[in-house]
Amino acid sequence: MEWLERMNRAISYIEDNLEQDIDYDQIAKIALCSVYQFQRMFSFVLDVPLSEYIRRRRLTLAAFDLKDRKNTVMDIALKYRYESPEAFSRAFHNLHGMTPTLARNAGSELRAYPRISFQIILKGVTGMNYRMEKRDAFQVYGLEDIYHYDTIANEAGVTIPEVWQNICKNGEFERLAQSVSGAWRDEGNFSKELGAVFAFDAYTFTSNTTFPYLIGCYRAPGSQVNGYTVVDVPASTWAVFSTLHDGNGSGKYDLQSLKNRIFSEWLPTSTYTILDGGNFEMYGTSADGYEYCELWYRVGE
Repeated sequence: MEWLERMNRAISYIEDNLEQDIDYDQIAKIALCSVYQFQRMFSFVLDVPLSEYIRRRRLTLAAFDLKDRKNTVMDIALKYRYESPEAFSRAFHNLHGMTPTLARNAGSELRAYPRISFQIILKGVTGMNYRMEKRDAFQVYGLEDIYHYDTIANEAGVTIPEVWQNICKNGEFERLAQSVSGAWRDEGNFSKELGAVFAFDAYTFTSNTTFPYLIGCYRAPGSQVNGYTVVDVPASTWAVFSTLHDGNGSGKYDLQSLKNRIFSEWLPTSTYTILDGGNFEMYGTSADGYEYCELWYRVGE
């Protein structure tokens, strides 16, 4: 249960510093992981970005402070790290649906977001299938960009789902798929059901608020890599999870639910730690014709 203890200590640090500048590096140090890994675990389990949780908690406490009329809006804005009363008022209105001034009135209906805690919740006897893969170092290549963690968008404001849609429309996806050597599955010891194009992310540090994301392929002898970014994948042990075994058999898989289960059920009770160095989303079609996704996480003990 060490994972739960570390995550809850990190939450305690956040709660103790809502009136201060919160150091994401310190959060990661407490949780014994990288900033990116902590943000990802947090959002997968709670379905809300870490920055949004902090914003909600500050504005929840700000609403309580407004009931004391001795506190000015300026004082409260500065207390919760807003640069101006105007910025605070906008954020407050977005969350509570009214201005700070109106919130002082008796009978005002406000929203409260309580402090969270990480726990193991018994959800029945539904098993979770996974497999372990040990692989030597290899290379992947493809279309790379840097994305902001909170928005999942690049500098141009284009989100990852939009990028996939764009490359399918403009022919980039097909050109990428055709660049692969026909023997890549045998070379890389991959299932015959997997498609040639996959996603690979967080394989190198870019910043505490961004991550690299590559839409690409396995580099086998004969692959045409000119014009693409080539990335080294270190020798690793991988924990592999599939939506094919986690859904309802309809072929309409729920990737977010699977990620939630990995971080809220599997990781807290396993002997493994998810490491930096890259994670894969590989897409396939089963023999029954169902589309599915495999999530590959680099792990250590």
